[in-house]
Formats: sequence, structure tokens, C-alpha cells
Amino acid sequence: MELRQLRYFVVLAEELHFRRAAERLFISTPTLSQQIKVLERELGGPLLIRAPRVELTPAGAVLLRSGKTVLRAMDEAVRQTRRAAVSGAPVLRLGLLNGVPPWLPTRIGSLLTAALPGARMVLTGGTTADQVRFLDDDEVDLALVRTPVDLPERFAQRAVAREELGVLMSQRHPLAGEALLDPVELSGQELILFARESAAGLHDALLRALADHGARVRLSASAMGHAQMLAVLPARPDVIGLSSSRADGLPGLVWRPLRGAPLVVTYAVAWRAAVRDPAVAALIAALTADLSAE
Repeated sequence: MELRQLRYFVVLAEELHFRRAAERLFISTPTLSQQIKVLERELGGPLLIRAPRVELTPAGAVLLRSGKTVLRAMDEAVRQTRRAAVSGAPVLRLGLLNGVPPWLPTRIGSLLTAALPGARMVLTGGTTADQVRFLDDDEVDLALVRTPVDLPERFAQRAVAREELGVLMSQRHPLAGEALLDPVELSGQELILFARESAAGLHDALLRALADHGARVRLSASAMGHAQMLAVLPARPDVIGLSSSRADGLPGLVWRPLRGAPLVVTYAVAWRAAVRDPAVAALIAALTADLSAE
């Protein structure tokens, strides 16, 4: 049994509803269902009655009680170990968003050093959905996310940076010769986008913005992260992707802005509103105040 699977089960047992539990965990419902089945196979029997409504079996009730104890103990062990490892030195555990502008974590590190000399930063990478889970599990103090993102009320967030998105494509794409693209020219084009479950709010917002400006794209069945897209697009002149101008000039690729309909991605820092550590609270205040002034 993995701790991740145990955490999934505990949340599902609390919600007794697959969709609500999946939303709380920031994973898809099929992923949650599959992981619970794996757990049941591992433990040798059903933990849930799934119809007509979700209920715990006697074995599931036992695992819920024990599982909560295990998770609490693990979280406390992690916190105590981290405190001991840094010998009292202030630490900011930063959730580093995949594909974030390189200057942003560098700036956060500089602000951290200025606010608390001797402090250090520990980084944990992942998608927006990953970062929200890290915050909820107290694995990071501050996380970078892409908005819009639906955060629980126990979290706070503040925008810190923005980037314009344009169309990224193979140099051999029929539209590659144009310096500026009209959104309607994208109609019918196959668009490779990241998996919705990694940042549902941004995924939906981008498709909606494209449609509102006349770009009736076809969402590709292939979903992938930005790094994978950079590797795929040069050999696929029949598809397009979205990217900031940071990708402009990469081998085999061209980047083109959209006429009259710039797509903007906003980066935000998010944190648990009830911060227990005074040092972390002071750091968050200094970091968010400075970055929000950009």
C-alpha cells in the first residue's frame, strides 16, 4: 500500500462520493476509482459498497480509522524531520510549477534571502494540480500555480506574473509563413494541450477564449506537458500548440502571436491561509507584497 493510495481512500471515505472526493484531491474520477480498486486488491477485499450509494464496508471502516492515524503520524514525522534537518534555519518550501518563467523562482529566492538572511529554499516540482495537493498535504509552504484555479477557501492566492501565449508549430506548418495569425485561421486546426486534470481551470479558459475569438480548434486526443510538446511539434506539421514567446526560435519550431486576441496566462502564489509558522508567515507577506507590485 502506498501513502498516496491511503490518502485517496481516506478522502473518499470522508466524502462518500467519487466525484467530490476526486475534486478535493485534484485528480480525475477514473483515476480515483482505479487507485481504490488497486488498494482493494492489495488488501484482499472490498472497502466500499458502490451502489446504490457509496458506503464503507466493515473492512473500509477499519481502514478509515487506522488510515487517519497513519497519515497524521506521517505528516507530523515529516514536519519534525524537516525542522531537525535545517537546525533552526528558516526554510521556505516552495512548490515549483512546471514550465514557470525562469526569472520567477530566482526572484523569489532573492526576496527570501533579503527578508531572512541565512534562510534557504526547498523546491518541489509539479503541475498546478500537484501544487494544490502539496499545499493541502502540508508538503510546501508556498506554491506557484497557473490561474484560473479553483482553490478551497482554506487557501489564499495572489497573482505575481503574466505571460502572453501564442501559437507554436512546426516550421513546415501551412501557417508558419505568417508573422501574425488571425484567430479564425486556427479553425479546424488540431490543438495539442496539456491534460485537463493537471490544470482544469486554465485548460477550460484557454479553449473558451479561443472559441470566443473565432478559433474553433479541434482538441487533440494527445495530451502532454510543454516539454513533450516541444519534442513532438517539429515532426507534426498538422498540429499546433500554445506557448509563450520563450519557445520562439527553438529548432524546427516557430511561434506566432494572435491578432487582436492575445491569450494571457497568469501565475499566482498560493498558500494555506492559516499559516502556523510565524517565520513562514513573514516570508509569505514579504514575497507576495513585492512580487504583486511587478
